[in-house]
Amino acid sequence: MTVNATLINLYNVCPRECWLHANGIHMEHNSDTVADGKLLHETSYADRNAKHSELFVEANYNQIKLYGKIDFYDAKQKVIYETKRGNKVETAHSWQVKFYLWLLLLNGIEAATGIIEYPLLRQKESIELTKEDVSILKKLIVKVSDLQHSETCPPVIKSKICRSCSYFDLCYINEL
Repeated sequence: MTVNATLINLYNVCPRECWLHANGIHMEHNSDTVADGKLLHETSYADRNAKHSELFVEANYNQIKLYGKIDFYDAKQKVIYETKRGNKVETAHSWQVKFYLWLLLLNGIEAATGIIEYPLLRQKESIELTKEDVSILKKLIVKVSDLQHSETCPPVIKSKICRSCSYFDLCYINEL
């Protein structure tokens, strides 16, 4: 069993999208929003590439392999930087960064913090990992793992966020 940061993010937005992604159905290549996000990530903080680096981190919890790729990690300051296009799913972004912080903690790196940057909005959000967050993450990991291995895809959530989702056509094919 494997759970990654993307699945944590997606689960907090839409369990259906999480299930589809976890089961190998990827629609991101059709999304202008995803392409814009990748371009934003590559161009917003170009000077960071010399100072900070992407960090692949993994750990195990309850016989579940966990992993994530942190956008930028400042090892000296112990700060994770995550760049996002917009804050419509801010809660999902926060849990993704908390997941990264937990992975660092599981690897012996304590007192790390996170910063989510929204360059288009000129906003930043600081993220800390609490004991309560770790407890919630442990439960979330099990939920995501169970969902990932479920034979049944969750129902459509019918939310405003659906219209900008790369899976929209797939989810609403019978309603178009």
